[in-house]
Amino acid sequence: MIANRLAHCHGLANKTSAVGRLTIKSGKSKAVNIHRYLATSVTSYQESDANIKPISKVMVANRGEIAIRVFRACTELGIRTVSIYSEQDTQQMHRQKADESYLVGKGMSPVDAYLCIPDIVSIAKSVGVDAIHPGYGFLSERADFAQACLDAGIQFIGPSPEVVQAMGDKVAARRIAIAAGVPVIPGTDGPVHSLEEAEEFGARHGFPLMLKAAYGGGGRGMRVVHKMEELRDSFERAVSEAQKAFGNGSMFIERFLEDPRHIEVQILGDKAGNIIHLYERDCSIQRRHQKVVEIAPASNLPIQLRRILADDALKIARHVGYQNAGTVEFLLDNEGRHYFIEVNSRLQVEHTITEEVTGVDLVQAQIKLAEGHTLPGLDLIQENIQTTGTAIQCRVTTEDPALDFRPDTGRIEVFRSGEGMGIRLDSASAFAGALISPHYDSLLVKVIAKAPNMESAARKMDRALREFRIRGVKTNINFLLNVLNNEKFLNGNVTTQFIDSNPQLFKFLPSQNRAGKLIYYLADVLVNGPSTPLPTDLRPPRIDPSPPPTTKDVPPPRGWRNVLVEEGPEAFAKAVRQHKGLLLTDTTMRDAHQSLLATRVRTYDLAKISPFVAHNFSNLFSVENWGGATFDVAMRFLHECPWERLRVMREKIPNVPFQMLLRGANAVGYTSYPDNVVKKFCQSAFDNGMDVFRVFDSMNYMPNMILGIEASGESGGVVEAAICYTGDVSNPDRVTKYDLRYYLDFADELVNAGTHILCIKDMAGLLKPQASKILISELREKYPDMPIHVHTHDTSGAGVASMIAAAEAGADIVDVAVDSMSGMTSQPSMGALVTSLERTPHDTGIPLSVIGEYNEYWDRTRELYAPFECTVTMKSGSSDVYEHEIPGGQYTNLHFQAHSMGLGAQFKDVKKMYIEANKLFGDLIKVTPSSKVVGDMAQFMVQNKLTAEDVKERIDELSLPSSVIEMMCGAIGYPPGGFPEEIQSKIVKERPVFEGRPGADIPPADLEALKRKLVENHVEVSDEDVLSAALYPSVTDDFLRFRSKCGPVDKLDTATFLIGPRIAEEFQVELERGKTLHFKALAVSDLKEETGEREVFVELNGQVRSVMIRDQEAMKEMHFHPKAKQGVKGSVGSPMPGDVVSVKVKVGERVEKGQVLLVLSAMKMEMAVTAPVSGVVKEIAVENGMHVEGEDLLADIVEE
Repeated sequence: MIANRLAHCHGLANKTSAVGRLTIKSGKSKAVNIHRYLATSVTSYQESDANIKPISKVMVANRGEIAIRVFRACTELGIRTVSIYSEQDTQQMHRQKADESYLVGKGMSPVDAYLCIPDIVSIAKSVGVDAIHPGYGFLSERADFAQACLDAGIQFIGPSPEVVQAMGDKVAARRIAIAAGVPVIPGTDGPVHSLEEAEEFGARHGFPLMLKAAYGGGGRGMRVVHKMEELRDSFERAVSEAQKAFGNGSMFIERFLEDPRHIEVQILGDKAGNIIHLYERDCSIQRRHQKVVEIAPASNLPIQLRRILADDALKIARHVGYQNAGTVEFLLDNEGRHYFIEVNSRLQVEHTITEEVTGVDLVQAQIKLAEGHTLPGLDLIQENIQTTGTAIQCRVTTEDPALDFRPDTGRIEVFRSGEGMGIRLDSASAFAGALISPHYDSLLVKVIAKAPNMESAARKMDRALREFRIRGVKTNINFLLNVLNNEKFLNGNVTTQFIDSNPQLFKFLPSQNRAGKLIYYLADVLVNGPSTPLPTDLRPPRIDPSPPPTTKDVPPPRGWRNVLVEEGPEAFAKAVRQHKGLLLTDTTMRDAHQSLLATRVRTYDLAKISPFVAHNFSNLFSVENWGGATFDVAMRFLHECPWERLRVMREKIPNVPFQMLLRGANAVGYTSYPDNVVKKFCQSAFDNGMDVFRVFDSMNYMPNMILGIEASGESGGVVEAAICYTGDVSNPDRVTKYDLRYYLDFADELVNAGTHILCIKDMAGLLKPQASKILISELREKYPDMPIHVHTHDTSGAGVASMIAAAEAGADIVDVAVDSMSGMTSQPSMGALVTSLERTPHDTGIPLSVIGEYNEYWDRTRELYAPFECTVTMKSGSSDVYEHEIPGGQYTNLHFQAHSMGLGAQFKDVKKMYIEANKLFGDLIKVTPSSKVVGDMAQFMVQNKLTAEDVKERIDELSLPSSVIEMMCGAIGYPPGGFPEEIQSKIVKERPVFEGRPGADIPPADLEALKRKLVENHVEVSDEDVLSAALYPSVTDDFLRFRSKCGPVDKLDTATFLIGPRIAEEFQVELERGKTLHFKALAVSDLKEETGEREVFVELNGQVRSVMIRDQEAMKEMHFHPKAKQGVKGSVGSPMPGDVVSVKVKVGERVEKGQVLLVLSAMKMEMAVTAPVSGVVKEIAVENGMHVEGEDLLADIVEE
């Protein structure tokens, strides 16, 4: 039944009135005679009460903003209004703005509903409509619709059916223009129905040529074809678009005029034969042949040419006896010659700017003229029509200019418009909560600015557009702003190629939308739980600890960084060595929380306490706050930028040096990298605020150390080369290669390599007090002018004693952590050490009272990280560390893993096997990443119940951890004396082995190419992001994607970040100084079964906003079309919601990059989806006629 109705609707499109048929089929001369008759037959018409038929009820056969525009005009005239709406438009504003509204085209497609003439006329008759206004688009230029209205006794607000037919047929309109003596562009003599006819025209007249829908306009069904090879595809797409938009796919073809101006003249005509013009509009700024920005009157148009255009427009109008409103359109070439292109026998989208500069309400004039009033009777006489000032209209659309104006759909989450003097807004769906449908035009709101001149109007428009805040869908506002500030635009020197020839228009900063992104993040946590895994059942308390007060207006006192900046690294090291008393490095902000809280402390909590540190700990040697595991954990789990952490803290602590942990040739990663990446990383770290680079290698492998030392030194930073300590130099009975001579010899190598400071890195806490005295004393004697820095962990509980012994033996600096973040696998207690050294030659000069205030903050802050707390399973340190030698951070992790897997009772076995695994590998220095390899092997042995002897016997058949195999191949360097040959040879087998430094043969990374690749997938990419990607490709990719989606989550307080907000509790988020957001989570809806989503309601700054969140748990039980895989180029996703028109390739077919895979239709526009890579089609996930949503998988290509 629906199919029959559709056929009936579209059948009318191919019929014309008697006059229309005669005009087209009888040839040129007869057409001229008929239209002369039309033009002269109305001269006897006089305005009188008898000829005026008042209209009391108007239906608008359209939707959206034009329907509302007509309703407003009617209301001002005291006329009742009627709207029609499709099934998809039940929530649209135009339905609500009318006095009455009726469903049309039930069961039809969204567009067909507005094209079904029988239904529309039937509704109009049944509800007593006097007149129908067609708006623009849809049926506005369909003569059969105008005739159907008249046949039903309903006034059509527009030209007569005969004129609509003549003007709507571009071929007939062209004949009329020629007959009227108006110049035209060479084109076809009649509508073109086949590709063969198009090819014939192209062969005869050459290229480029323009395809146009013969029975419609508005850019639909238009294509520029530059060569014969493009004609087939362009013709098919144009015909398909025209058929969908106008119900008729016939084409008109003409030569394409290169780089013209597009000028149109507004006309009005009455039934008495009076015709006037209301001057011109410049509509040259177009994309896809659709106007984007319009100006009235046109700039830089010579007066004589303006008169000629107006006169020619009137000639054509008089020739056909034009009635009501219309527009005559011309193209102007670069020599000032003009050519008629078409007449739009309807109201134009841009009629608004003519209204603004002339003061004439065109819609009301249309209605009055339809009633029978004459132009003189309405006081519309040519001599009285003048223009004042300049008006600009910008079409704000839901399109993404960065993606070739790809239409966007969805729900508007936020809508705030720009208003004020001289600004007019014409819209329909421009409100929060409005749904932008893929079925209709992407126009959201027309913004019209009126001012005395072009420059003032542009400034006013610029101001208004900047006031807009639209969230939920992408818009072209940033693009429009670029247009408004372009010199060519402001000077009035624009043509239809303006957009294509000015690529800088597409260079704009994306909208931050920080509040909207944060709402999405908070809503997602409310629905799906924490975004970073919480390994225990503990939850953070709802607290936001405040730091001790600091005088903000007083700069912090001078510190050691002032010395470094003013005098350089060498002088800095010399001053450190000459300092009386022991200097401290505070590890609270890195190694301490890495050891105790799984490296989870956030920048938010670090930044809060930073000003207090700057003002009260200015005599610290350094604050360790960066590098090591903090780098990737920041992105991977905390969703924050490690570089931003460095910059934020540098701003707040300008006087104390920052210190980082650099893994030699591995930078802050776990593998080897190209030398240029390591060097560029160090340089960027220095440029962003780093001062001291503690360089180490997990095996004390000097080739790896050399690269780290060189990279740190070349950056301008202080080089602190570290000797990784293991064994026990105080035990003469222990047979080990790591004796005192080994450490002294290695120190020689580091000093010769150019280190500024010598560091002892005791990562497991093995440096006993007596060993500390022996080693430090020897080093001090050998290098009296070299500062010595000692780092340890307090796993055994002897950390404070060892550091005191180090100080007494000649160490200049030791590492400590504030009391509440010290002990166990962290560093020794700051307070304990400071108190122990008071009134001694090693007095630190730090008041215990200051440490107390500092400690109180961290005591409270540590509670926030309860889910990551090591004390959940580990209640104390353990002196057996001297046997197993597990580094502090690893000890915490292994202990937690064993308990979380229910193997807590077997942790002693893990420690025992750690000892055995270490012996198997030849006794390693154990620190990341070598310690991880030993740990992997230990767990492997426990899980498989293997002894060291079992491993030796069965090593050929065991599936060893990959980290073990890679280490044995030399991937992380070599320990002193190498690996045991019998073990290494059996593990390595035929695999390639690194000779020398693993990264030495890696070619330089092309960082510029990497940045280009990142920019393809992520809008905002900094040079630091590129370095992050060079070190951690997938982690960085995920982080950038998260940041783009969820915004600055680092601004949230920690409890809210981890577990989300509490319902009905208000909280604040300070984005930056002077910009604070006020949030309140209101409610979470029940599950929407059809989509698997929940709607989350949040109040932002007093306004209620909502966001739809997919319930990931519910999604496991539901089935949806698969989505394209993010970051995988061969996984082709739908660029927008729409319908699949045609699939062009098959599974197994080889395709080239750029080849058309399929065609989508959305918003009355067809889009070819092309292959992003060359390869073989593995899967086609759609079929013709299927509806798809954005990012739905279309095809999968295996890249070659």
